[in-house]
Amino acid sequence: MSDHKTEVVVYVVSDAAGDTGELVVRAAIAQFHPIHADIRRAPFVTDEASLQRIAELASEQGAIVLYTLVIPGLRDAMRRLAGQYSVSAIDLLGPFIETLEAATGRSSRKEPGLNHVLDADYFRKVEAVEFAVKYDDARDTSGIQKADIVLVGVSRTSKTPLSMYLAHQKFKVANVPLVPELKPPDELFKLDKGKIVGLTIDVGYLNVIRKERLKALGLPDTASYATTGRIEQELLYADAIMKRLGCVVIDVSHKAVEETASLIMEYMRCK
Repeated sequence: MSDHKTEVVVYVVSDAAGDTGELVVRAAIAQFHPIHADIRRAPFVTDEASLQRIAELASEQGAIVLYTLVIPGLRDAMRRLAGQYSVSAIDLLGPFIETLEAATGRSSRKEPGLNHVLDADYFRKVEAVEFAVKYDDARDTSGIQKADIVLVGVSRTSKTPLSMYLAHQKFKVANVPLVPELKPPDELFKLDKGKIVGLTIDVGYLNVIRKERLKALGLPDTASYATTGRIEQELLYADAIMKRLGCVVIDVSHKAVEETASLIMEYMRCK
């Protein structure tokens, strides 16, 4: 990868939904912040013609191909086409499936999508995602008492993305914005502090994030929302609330969502 490259295109190819491949790409690219991955999913691939088209596009664009193909014929075809079109391709599942076959003395089932079987685990994940959506930004404060985890912090500390990521790990998460002009919900102070995670951030880093947010909305980046004075005021207020709550606090500055979520999950396991 060139030192000057700020984005890498990755085709995630699968004979199922492609969730596994995308998660791996996101976890890996987080180690190269601020480089961004343009992830292009090619799910439910069933024929070699589709694989050839992907190989052609990847070759034209200098892209990487990561594939999670459980059907051996498709896996072999992707490997061959990657060589034919000089594409960097990673077989995520093939080597491990083959190793498991050797270790167990049994052939794999060769059925795509088995990790999405509608079992109790799947429904717990769906329930957690629905919970995170319903109780986002304290729109309904009744979720605070029902949550496994409650995230608190000022605006743009990744509360919503973290809630969704943790929901996919089957945690029911509510999040509460801390704003000086708004009194925090009473329910927050009745909660076991071990369920609350405070999110803080560096003033300068948050200043940059908020300015970019205003630009994305077509607003001037001079609005008070993004000024250093306002940010310092909010962070001091939030710090005081977190101290009252007695909760653990994580600094999310320069951390990817996956990294912060990992710290939260480790804290929940150890407490």
